[in-house]
Amino acid sequence: MKRIIAFLLALFTLLFSFNTVAFADEEIFTAEQLQYYKSLGLQGTSVNVYNWGEYISDGSEGSMNVVGEFERLTGAKVNYTNYESNENMYSKLSGGGVSYDVIVPSDYMISRLVDEDMLVEIDWNNIPNIRYIEDQYQNLYFDPEQKYSVCYNAGTTALIYNTELVKEKPTSWKVLWDEQYKDKILMFNNSRDAFAIAQAILGQSLNTVDESEWTEAATLLAEQKDAVSPVYVMDEVFNLMESGEYAFATYYAGDYVLMSENNESLSYCFPEEGVNIFYDAFCIPKCVQNKRGAEAFINFMHEPQVALENAEFIYYASPNVTVRNSEEHSLYGNQAVYPQKMPVGQYFENLPQNVLELQADLWTNVKSGNLSLDSALNNKKIYIESAILAGIVAVVAVFKIVSTVKKRKIEDLSDLYEQ
Repeated sequence: MKRIIAFLLALFTLLFSFNTVAFADEEIFTAEQLQYYKSLGLQGTSVNVYNWGEYISDGSEGSMNVVGEFERLTGAKVNYTNYESNENMYSKLSGGGVSYDVIVPSDYMISRLVDEDMLVEIDWNNIPNIRYIEDQYQNLYFDPEQKYSVCYNAGTTALIYNTELVKEKPTSWKVLWDEQYKDKILMFNNSRDAFAIAQAILGQSLNTVDESEWTEAATLLAEQKDAVSPVYVMDEVFNLMESGEYAFATYYAGDYVLMSENNESLSYCFPEEGVNIFYDAFCIPKCVQNKRGAEAFINFMHEPQVALENAEFIYYASPNVTVRNSEEHSLYGNQAVYPQKMPVGQYFENLPQNVLELQADLWTNVKSGNLSLDSALNNKKIYIESAILAGIVAVVAVFKIVSTVKKRKIEDLSDLYEQ
């Protein structure tokens, strides 16, 4: 009897699920969309997607399960994994032994991957939804011929703060060095974004190739570590800022909006020294095993219904015109995500190998405390002393040369006189 009841319950559940899927098909996607993805012949294949954490609508809290919908429409299986920084993603790819079909790097990392021949060109015949990408988000500076990337999101960094702990609205990144907020500051746990803050304060280009400027920025970050003991985080920033325990966090403007929904005491500003303006885009790495599946996934992510769901979930600026022009979009006109007047900012560009290596070494030393304020000052003192010594040596050398020339002239005159 129990087996019969169990069988009937299972049958009822199966029938109900079929009805739900059919209803979902009718409500979410058009017949044309359904036919398109069914006709791709991806049934039984796998698509390996490597993306940032918290960077796709995942079905929680009533949102669309984008991966699940793609699997249902195409019959393909998506193996979806996360990384927390461009550098982590690059390390995994460059180390070999991996197989990803779709990755989502940021602008400067795309340049690096192109320079190192780690991406394959996209077949635009398989990305018809490129028509939905606004012109300002195509042929971007890191991929001017639009060969390797499809823009996914855009945004800026921002200074996020807790109004319960910070009484005066900040206007500068310098507040992150204020000792009254010791142990209350969350700092980027990736080198490029962290250095950008120090570089902005120092008035440097975020893309400087002057090694002494990178050392100067590292010294400033070391001073911060000594002064306020920042906690270096990435996705952990959400829970930590929402908890109300921290005064400041450096993160991305769109994420501030998401955090503020869970803690109304949070606010933000675009510091006067400037911010990083960034783009994230879909790319296909050389290790791809299912290029057709990769292009189908990229195209699917810009279906109007999917792009809107992702924009509602992620809270970054979408390049998809159907999202940006939709007054139903909950972030329509939001000044943190779609600022009417863009803040002062700079883009990240790919850096020469020697600078990348220096940046990595300096960042390791900053975080480990090996580049403390005292050691930085000692290094500066040694540098100054060495420069002074070099100057003295140069002066002595010049003096000797001048003396030698004068001596030779006197000898020549003496010889002439004797003649």
